[in-house]
Amino acid sequence: MDQTSQTILIALVAIVVGWFAFGNIYNIRHGNAVMRWMQGGLPRLGAKTKLQWRGSSVAQLDIAQARAPFKSAEVLLVLQPRDVPWLWLTTRAQRRRDMLIIRGWLINAPPVDYDVYAPGSWSEQLTGRRGEAQNWKEEPLEDLSLRASLSYQTAARDHATRDLATARSISSTIWRLSARRAEQHLELHVPLPDPRTADAELFFAAVRALAEQLGKR
Repeated sequence: MDQTSQTILIALVAIVVGWFAFGNIYNIRHGNAVMRWMQGGLPRLGAKTKLQWRGSSVAQLDIAQARAPFKSAEVLLVLQPRDVPWLWLTTRAQRRRDMLIIRGWLINAPPVDYDVYAPGSWSEQLTGRRGEAQNWKEEPLEDLSLRASLSYQTAARDHATRDLATARSISSTIWRLSARRAEQHLELHVPLPDPRTADAELFFAAVRALAEQLGKR
């Protein structure tokens, strides 16, 4: 390897290592700031929270001793993988952004199944085309798309419209809202709140109100 090639290789290695260090530090600091913010509101969902970091871009908070209307719940803090440049570029192209994913298992299950999602978003890709969706119909709902079974499309639309209005009190931007009668009852994807301006207690009180709304007949 000649001197020029060695210099280029060293420069590339330095760039990758520097990018990794900067991205990792940014995500950890940003994630910790958001988690400190969440401490002011998570008691609305349950008495205790167990934290697990999945790498540097995803933190899972399991809610223990969940409060009604939840039987159990989890909150995922999903950050862009800023520490790996090629992954970051890929996820940016897929329109993945920093977000909170809230999942809940409720005392009273929703009466219908549906998915509401932002067309073209990363959340739509996560929703995927499940086997059940082969018999589901897709239609517009406000600025989003609704997918539900043909057998109860009208009822699903009525419930989704009502639930979406409640979800808007959590965040004006909704990337996904899903209801299921079995297993996991609730899944919500929203942009990461700004810990400098958002009120954590109001945020999670609104999450609890959405869960109560989903369980109504």
